[in-house]
Amino acid sequence: MATILLIETATPICSTAISQNGKIVAIKETSEANAHSAKLSVLINELLAEANIAYPALDAVCVSSGPGSYTGLRIGVSTAKGLCYALEKPLIAIETLQSMALGYLQSHPGFSNYICPMIDARRMEVYAAIFDNNGKYIRNTNADIVEETTYDTWLTENKICFIGDGAEKTRPIIGHKTNVIFDTDFKLSAKGMAQMAEERYNNQQFEDIAYFEPFYLKDFVAAKPSVKGLKM
Repeated sequence: MATILLIETATPICSTAISQNGKIVAIKETSEANAHSAKLSVLINELLAEANIAYPALDAVCVSSGPGSYTGLRIGVSTAKGLCYALEKPLIAIETLQSMALGYLQSHPGFSNYICPMIDARRMEVYAAIFDNNGKYIRNTNADIVEETTYDTWLTENKICFIGDGAEKTRPIIGHKTNVIFDTDFKLSAKGMAQMAEERYNNQQFEDIAYFEPFYLKDFVAAKPSVKGLKM
């Protein structure tokens, strides 16, 4: 039985959990805006204290690898790698959209349709993938510009449930289509990684701590500073 620290920071939700044997035993999370850098270490400390688990008792650290917020991913992965270095524990990484799909399936037993988790990537773009009801990829992760025909190939013969913070802005464009379902109330959480983290630990599917990087999907583009009022 593995005791694994789970870290999810790919979206505005900062979520941490402890799993044992693939089951959640404690969870701490916040949706406070821009809180990852200030709150993540605090949440982890509170989480371990609540579960009465010391850092050395962890068997591994699992982190959501992206895609998602550039800053959030960087903070989560840096924290996970730092803990793995210090504790000499293995690092496990799970792609964020698969974690979302698995979390949804866990909370909706008997669900029989496809799932399309979406993360808002600004404007009319989303990070999205499509999974079957076993959490297996039907279509790999892409940065999609949402148009009326974007998901027609998969909607022809299958119902698809669109979830995540990118789904709400997708509704006005494809919500009228046959086989489309929306569940925008679902929130990403570290608990969605528990079962897969246990499987990867048992199969020793670990990341190279020195070289592992988040799956950003797109290059980070910093906003240009305003020059209003400057005199040349």
